[in-house]
Order: sequence, then structure tokens, then C-alpha cells
Amino acid sequence: MRSRSWVVGAALVAAALVPGLTPGLAAAAPAAAAPQARYLGFATLPHKLAFQGTTVGGLSGIDRDPRTGEYVLISDDRSNTNPVRTYTARLDVDGTGVRGVALTGTTPLRRADGSTYPPNAVDPEDVRVDPLTGDYWWAQEGNRAATPVQPSIERSTRAGAHRSTLPLPANYAITPDAGPRGNRALEALTFDAAGALVTSIVEGPLLEDGEESTVDRGSLTRITVQTRFGHVLSQHVYPLEPLFAAPEPGPWGPDTGVPAILSDPAHPGRYLALERSWVPGADYKVRLYRIDLWGSTDVKGVPSLRDAGARPVRKELVADLDDFPLPLIDNVEGLAWGPRLPSGERTLVLVSDDNFAAEEVTRFIALAIR
Repeated sequence: MRSRSWVVGAALVAAALVPGLTPGLAAAAPAAAAPQARYLGFATLPHKLAFQGTTVGGLSGIDRDPRTGEYVLISDDRSNTNPVRTYTARLDVDGTGVRGVALTGTTPLRRADGSTYPPNAVDPEDVRVDPLTGDYWWAQEGNRAATPVQPSIERSTRAGAHRSTLPLPANYAITPDAGPRGNRALEALTFDAAGALVTSIVEGPLLEDGEESTVDRGSLTRITVQTRFGHVLSQHVYPLEPLFAAPEPGPWGPDTGVPAILSDPAHPGRYLALERSWVPGADYKVRLYRIDLWGSTDVKGVPSLRDAGARPVRKELVADLDDFPLPLIDNVEGLAWGPRLPSGERTLVLVSDDNFAAEEVTRFIALAIR
């Protein structure tokens, strides 16, 4: 009975709030000024920190747990170093900086049969705390290989037990000629409308939606809005930026996409999107955008964006990490709201994934948003 009431509630919220279901409202919604970001500071964890029998690294997703005030983190270790796992941490942030980070626990995530994930069975990338139940929802982007591992959004208890898997739109599936590119699949997820909705974004363009970004032009990827039970309400076009520099020749191509998205709790359909690019020879660029779905085209039934002429989401720059006094711009992948400051600003916490590499860092960066 409770399940049925939540289905009805989610449907009512979605009908009232999601662009594409209320076209008149979507067309009339006014644009608002982009928020401003103020740099607070950062803290860095030691490389390959040993903690409770695990090696800390690959932190690619973060969220704040309102029940405890602590942060939940997910490692993108595919069980190659330790089993797929989350961490909890205390992060001391105030209006003048970051005072420290302390890990408080780690939990392996388990399959439906209770076992931990074997190596390379999943590729965890983002984590969110369910505002209604406190469960952990986590996105894993799968793997485009001879035997594909399909992207998925998993739901686990706080103790790591598997609860369920969210049904995803058909075009999120990896097939020989369509779907997400390798290592450009499902990384970013967030709750919207107080937990009634789940919004996700494909990191880079689907094969059928066109080529990846170059230095001369950007590319297009998709944002999906679903109920928390998996019904797809709408899809929208997110325009990725062109590459910020020309790549040097070499064995590795550039990597650009959206590894994290975060809803605005006061405005359903409005989000912060983290856009991260790596270009060989030029290193990383990380920018934060405010995006708004209102007025954008619903493309959930559009097979390809190549010639669709769809109106993309509105997108405004909030912050470029190059503008802040950071010693290094690294592989920033996680994004979470922190507590509100006495000034009325809300803190925003970003975390970088060190890829378990000595030349990269695990760093927590704090901004104030107003």
C-alpha cells in the first residue's frame, strides 16, 4: 500500500514539475541569474591511504547524509584492489576554509545473493543518499567490451545489502551499434523533487547522437528524468563544451563529459552540472554550470540527436576551477551540497578521483554558493 501511494505521489509531482509534461509552463518559466561561487579551500588525503583494511582511492562520487551530517563516498575501484565499497567521512568546512577530513567507516556493496562484486563486474561512479529512506543509490557505468557490462543504477541499504535496480531507458543500453561509448556512460545521478524523481546524465554522447567534442565544436548528450520506480518522464539535450585545447598526439585521446549532477532543492528541474575535460598535453579543466530544463525539448522518443533540431537545456557558467588558488586541477568527479553558512550561502563540496595513481590526488574542494 505504501508503494502504491508513493507511485501516485511521484506521478503527481512529476506532472506538476517536470518540463515536457507541462509545455505551457515550460515555455513561460523565467530564466534566473546563475549563482555565484566563492572559493573556501581544500584538503588532501595521503596517496593510497590505508583505512580499515582497504586502500583509499578512486573517490568518484560524494553526497552528504542529512541523518548524520557525514559524507558518503564511493570508490570506482572495480574490486581490483578491494571489493566495491563506500566510505563515510567527516568534513569540517566553515566560511573561511576546510579544516580537515576524517574517514569514519567503509562498507562493501553486495550483490543480490549477498556476495561482494567480483573484479570488473561493475564500475561504480556516483552515490546519493535517498532523502526518503536513507538508502544508498549508486550509478555504475558498465563496460563496452566483447561481453558488455550494462550501465545501471543500484539501490543498497546503508549496510551495503542490495535492495533493487532501477529500470533505465532503452537508449542507456550498450549494443553493438548504439548506446553509450566506452567509459562515457552513466556516471552522474541525483534526486529531484524531494526524492520523488531520479535524474541521470550520460557522460558523453551516445553513438547514435553524434561525435564527441573537438577543439572546434561541442557535442550533445542526454539527461533523463524518471520516477524513483523507473518510469521515464522525459529526456533533454545537454550541450557539452568544445575541447579547451588541442590534444597532443599519443596513445590516449581526450576525455570530456559530465561526471556529476546535483539538483537545486528549491527549484525542481534546475541543477548544477560538473563538466570535466582531460586533454593530452594540456591536463584537466573543470567547470561548474547551472542548467535548467525549463523550455528544453523532450527527446525521449527521438532516436538520434544528429539532426533533431532539439532545444537544449539552458546552461550558465557558475565557476571555472582555474579561477581559484588551487595548486593543481585534477580529475574532479564528485559533487555534493554541504551545510548552509551563517552568511546564508550554501557550501558545495567537490572530490577528485586519483585513479590510484601517484601523480594524481584525492582532494576535497569547498565552495560557497549564493
